[in-house]
Amino acid sequence: MKLEPLYDVHVDLKDPVEVGAGPFGVRRIIDIIGGTVDGPRLKGRVLPSGADWLLVTGDGVSRLSVRATVLTGDGAYIYLDYPGIAVLPPEAGAKFMRGEAIDYGEGYFMTTPRFETGDHRYAWLNAVVVVAEGRLGPGRVEFRAYHVVNG
Repeated sequence: MKLEPLYDVHVDLKDPVEVGAGPFGVRRIIDIIGGTVDGPRLKGRVLPSGADWLLVTGDGVSRLSVRATVLTGDGAYIYLDYPGIAVLPPEAGAKFMRGEAIDYGEGYFMTTPRFETGDHRYAWLNAVVVVAEGRLGPGRVEFRAYHVVNG
């Protein structure tokens, strides 16, 4: 098995809506304003039609539940769904609370994007495994995504 770069994504976000503590943890909803996807086989923009329904559990684990839509440069719509896990060490969490960016590797911030499309040009996305690592900044999140291939 090996990882091949698939795309980098930059997503602009609204401020979180604090739903508050519930039976499963603290729920935050973070709406997507827009963004860009740039990779060797996938380029486009992230439409302002999705969000992360983030759940922060009592053990300090943030569980991502993101849904978004990508419109490719050649007119295809792709539904993107990615669950993930983020665990920030105290120093990274303190940086973020001060409004500073957290770079790749400063915490555990991993997702497994899944795709759905009916466009034949991108049908290959319906049958791939992808992993991604993330980083955070004020009002934004970015991911580097990799296609898992036979190796």
